[in-house]
Amino acid sequence: MSKASEKATARRTALELPSGMSLDDWQRIGNQLYVAADSSAWWLGDWLIYGRSAYPDRYQRAVEETRLDYQTLRNYAWVARRFSPLRRRTGLSFQHHAELASLPENEQEYWLDRAERLNWSRNFLRGRVRAARQGQADEPGAQDTDSISMRIQVNVSRDRRQAWSQAAADADQDLQGWAMSILDYAAAAVLKE
Repeated sequence: MSKASEKATARRTALELPSGMSLDDWQRIGNQLYVAADSSAWWLGDWLIYGRSAYPDRYQRAVEETRLDYQTLRNYAWVARRFSPLRRRTGLSFQHHAELASLPENEQEYWLDRAERLNWSRNFLRGRVRAARQGQADEPGAQDTDSISMRIQVNVSRDRRQAWSQAAADADQDLQGWAMSILDYAAAAVLKE
């Protein structure tokens, strides 16, 4: 790590970054912040589980001292209980796991595998699970006899590709998923007429 990133100072209410920091150092710090933020939900969940079993008489007071919303803390503990540390996917966020926490374990594993392998955002995963619950393809073990594989190739300008990629990112989807949702929306609008 360079001297510039070593001079970054974290305080409770601020992150002070030195001027002249390299892009690599700035990105490294951002990644460290993301990891800490995403990990904290797991850490709090595990802390709560431990506290409830080890200190039942002091648990409620400890929860109050965190100053976090009680329901938020309950959710952290619930998700942490539903996924033992060995089943948690480091390549997926706590929120990915939270989306699947209510499912049976075998379905959780199916969706975690897909989301991890295909690099799905949390929102895209939510949409795929919702579609499966409505009887569409992607359900574990489902036979998708109504679908076909189709490859569409489109030559577009670099600017248009960047705009589409940005729109997909803003929608928290990958480009392919975003394009499919836009095509579905357009088809529904035309067919409604």
